[in-house]
Amino acid sequence: MNQFWENEFVQTAAYFSVVILCIVVFLAIFEIVTKYNNWDEIQKGNLAVAMTTGGKIFGIANVFRFSIGQHDSLFEMIGWGMFGFVLLLLGYFIYEFLTPKFRIDDEIQKDNRAVGFISMVISIGLSYVIGAGI
Repeated sequence: MNQFWENEFVQTAAYFSVVILCIVVFLAIFEIVTKYNNWDEIQKGNLAVAMTTGGKIFGIANVFRFSIGQHDSLFEMIGWGMFGFVLLLLGYFIYEFLTPKFRIDDEIQKDNRAVGFISMVISIGLSYVIGAGI
């Protein structure tokens, strides 16, 4: 049975499956902390929400890319990926805190593409910094 789990195809499929599940769970958590419904806004054509959501997806996947590359076991990879997600979430709250003139969620919901773009770039950029740390 050990040979089965050591097979690179099986490991890749396991990592893929777990990361997809984590992305779905983590996006649901992001959905809870934002004031708007991501998928309703995207369906309406809100590009700012689409960019922000895309940045979150890329950021989460990128953190897991680093986690897969640095850790040997599936459980270590999940643990470090979850830690990276918490740091991404913290980065989102810091971004909101550092913009006292306006509320990020309100601007993104209004399809302010400049705010959506900056939010996307922050998620992507932080994922590289977080990934380098794990």
